[in-house]
Amino acid sequence: MDQSLRSCKKFVHLDLKGAPPRIGYLIELIQLFADLGANGLLIEYEDMFPYEGELKVLQSTTQPPYRREEIVSIQDAASSRGLEIIPLVQTFGHLEFVLKHEVFRDLREVDYCLGTLNPHHDAGVRLVQEMLQQVMKLHPKSTSLHIGADEVYMLGHGDKSKHWLDVPGRSVHQLFLSHVIKVAKGVQESTPNLNLIMWDDMLRSMTPETIKESGLVGLVQPMLWDYNPTLDVENTVMLMERYKSAGISQQWVASSFKGSTTVHTCVTSTQRHLDNHLQWLKVASSLSAGIKLQGIALTGWQRLDGGFTEEAQKKVVEILGTVDVEDIERTSSSFAGAKLAELIVKLTSSMESAELRHFQNNMFLRGWFTPYHRQKKTINPLIAQQIKTQAKKGEMRLLYSDSTVQEWVDQHITPVLEPLHNLQRDIETVLNEMGLCTE
Repeated sequence: MDQSLRSCKKFVHLDLKGAPPRIGYLIELIQLFADLGANGLLIEYEDMFPYEGELKVLQSTTQPPYRREEIVSIQDAASSRGLEIIPLVQTFGHLEFVLKHEVFRDLREVDYCLGTLNPHHDAGVRLVQEMLQQVMKLHPKSTSLHIGADEVYMLGHGDKSKHWLDVPGRSVHQLFLSHVIKVAKGVQESTPNLNLIMWDDMLRSMTPETIKESGLVGLVQPMLWDYNPTLDVENTVMLMERYKSAGISQQWVASSFKGSTTVHTCVTSTQRHLDNHLQWLKVASSLSAGIKLQGIALTGWQRLDGGFTEEAQKKVVEILGTVDVEDIERTSSSFAGAKLAELIVKLTSSMESAELRHFQNNMFLRGWFTPYHRQKKTINPLIAQQIKTQAKKGEMRLLYSDSTVQEWVDQHITPVLEPLHNLQRDIETVLNEMGLCTE
């Protein structure tokens, strides 16, 4: 195996927006990550960070953000196991949690897009600088910071950007680089000696000359991300070599465990993500000596050092009880989230069963409200309802806030069960009108 991969850092990305775990469960996860071989955490707080002053409006209102002492406890838990923490704060794109607020509306690149910051407003730069300073002040031991900057798709569409681009020789590439460099230099002034990282996708179409001439080299290290199970190894290596030719030798990579499939996925496809990791191993082993691979971030979960060998698989089974989420109900895992995972696997299976998916068609073909439907509980999905109750009132609430639990139920269970309950109600109404018992 390539020696650079053995020596590079292995980070787990914790995306805390949307469904942040309770602090006790989060600390248990940190212990698990350390047991599995991680040596760092890439933490993206978004609205779960306890911003203060004029930024207090950024705090989540769906559930309380983590308290300052809880942020400290996360760091203490990580430090006790030798895990380094790199905060991730978006500074250009994906700023919906900031720009959705009316007070910051004028800082949008285009009014109808909440995600992209207008790079021409000094107030916008001051805003992200204040966010970065508050986060880093609460992470005094962190020596690196990730400034995001991925998928800034609407850049150049705003009126001020269009006016700026009217000048001959100017490009969206230059506009992007100028903002990133301005943010990076601001961080250097306020927090010297801090290593800065950014997502690489906005750099991919740039020539080495454009990157080199911008002044970016030496300020920020790119983190290449690709979550495809059939990642193109040859093209990825060529991209990394191109960055090197621009003068950027220190580079990071990122694989994925979730969030890179479909928006409605409930149960992670283990094989898909394992294949993605294995492709990245091929990339690492193909790099020239001039590229200094700094580390790999598993966006959302954990990976082990090196290939998925028999030894690695044995270690995962010892800790989790399985290497495949869908097999978890056949194991006796002591992992804190194992029971919830088992319930979700069962629930997903029930929700996707042929009986539920083709209920209305099958109902007319087989007969109206026959004993068969009662036996299979097609009209009254009792099993699914029991799992729903367990998930809602038991395991899920142990790990996540009530608002997160309710949102998950509303998204994944209610849309399936509600039509069935409505149909059951209509059938009972008809039977009652006929004078028939509905017991």
